[in-house]
Amino acid sequence: MLRFSVRRLMQLAAVFAVLSLLLFAWLRALPGGPVSALLGERATTESRRNLEVQLGLNEPIFVQYVKFVGRMLSGDFGISTGVQTGDSAVEIFLRRFPATIELAIVALVLAVAIGIPLGYLAARRRDSVLDNVSVVSSLIGVAVPVFFLAYLLKWIFAVNLGWLPPSGRQSTDIEATRLTGFFILDGLLTREWDAALDAFMHLILPAIALATIPFAVIFRITRAAVLDVLNEDYVRTARAKGLTAPVIRSRHVMRNALLPVITTVGLQTGALLAGAVLTEKVFAYPGLGEALALSFQKRDYPVLQLLILTAAMVYVLVNLTVDLSYAVIDPRVRTR
Repeated sequence: MLRFSVRRLMQLAAVFAVLSLLLFAWLRALPGGPVSALLGERATTESRRNLEVQLGLNEPIFVQYVKFVGRMLSGDFGISTGVQTGDSAVEIFLRRFPATIELAIVALVLAVAIGIPLGYLAARRRDSVLDNVSVVSSLIGVAVPVFFLAYLLKWIFAVNLGWLPPSGRQSTDIEATRLTGFFILDGLLTREWDAALDAFMHLILPAIALATIPFAVIFRITRAAVLDVLNEDYVRTARAKGLTAPVIRSRHVMRNALLPVITTVGLQTGALLAGAVLTEKVFAYPGLGEALALSFQKRDYPVLQLLILTAAMVYVLVNLTVDLSYAVIDPRVRTR
């Protein structure tokens, strides 16, 4: 198990190194840049040259990359030039990170808690009303764009019905104590139940919008995996031996069907940040997704580099966790 883990970590380190190089080159190849974003259309040649020197953009690209890697290894990603000018990229990340993590956790819990049981039930009752309705719902979840669903949910439940707040993380009239930056957790730790409830109410609509695609994918993979396992010889043999249904479901069906499901959950976890960009913009939710969209719009290289590399790191760590879970569930994987 240790050799398996070390081998995966070495592979992920190589992926991260290559990604940092590609990201650095790609950002510098984009039209515009932080100088144009900061100075605007009235920029003079002299002002552009002075700002390029100040930002270090006048140096050769290789020199810029070496300095970038050196600063990155020391935890310095530079100063924001667009999202919050003058603040360090790390400070912006730390302020917004809890918001996106709260949103992603709630969305993933919704997708997994509904997708896996519903996929299992749909497979067991194939071609029933439940199965057909669930399949159609999952197709709609995949087909409908996240931003459209977000606007639709906001219009129905926030604007028309007024059941839920339309934007933000918490109401402005709530006086809450900040401990961790996770608003729900802070409310629970300080026993400020009104603050925790208000933060949770603000999470419901964006979490539902963000969870739709992961739910649809997880449901369909679970259903397909369970259908495949139910037709295997060892399941029929277990039934012939007289094993009870709960034992067959836990030991033979779900354990073997979980491998593709775990992979799907891992991939959807890594992809949540992409969905969060649109969701957070619609609901004016001050998280990393909103910062990523704003930094791309204003060519804020330090914030863009930090956010994209962090998203990549989360993605590869989730894949590592999936690989390790494979090795625990199926020991044959360790020998490959």
